[in-house]
Amino acid sequence: MKDVINVKWAGDMAFEASIDEHRILFDAASAVGGKNLGPRPKPLLMASLAGCTGMDVISILKKMKVEVAAFNIRTEGQLTDEHPKQFTSIHLVYEFTGKNLPVDKLKHAIELSQEKYCGVSATLKKVIDISYEIKVTDL
Repeated sequence: MKDVINVKWAGDMAFEASIDEHRILFDAASAVGGKNLGPRPKPLLMASLAGCTGMDVISILKKMKVEVAAFNIRTEGQLTDEHPKQFTSIHLVYEFTGKNLPVDKLKHAIELSQEKYCGVSATLKKVIDISYEIKVTDL
């Protein structure tokens, strides 16, 4: 299986990616020649990780018949100071809200995502440390 994505220069520092009939515009801050028309690539990498594992976790929890009222994943990436600025680690904070949520099942769903299902996590783990924590708010 091969994914093919087209990324076209849109002028100045902007690039437009075509992904599965969707378009994402990347751009740089005005301080470096961009017009701030879209997000930067490195934060989108973190968002991709969160989206991948989030889809896994929700799917697994549905199979476990665990209903959450709200779910958020906050990502915190540590970058090097020197160029090329790259991630040395990413920390995921899985934030769940619900009534009497079974923390053991939440943890199991996250572990399955991180260890078996999330391809973005599996790829990134080869070069950086990925850690996580769970926060639960009871309704």
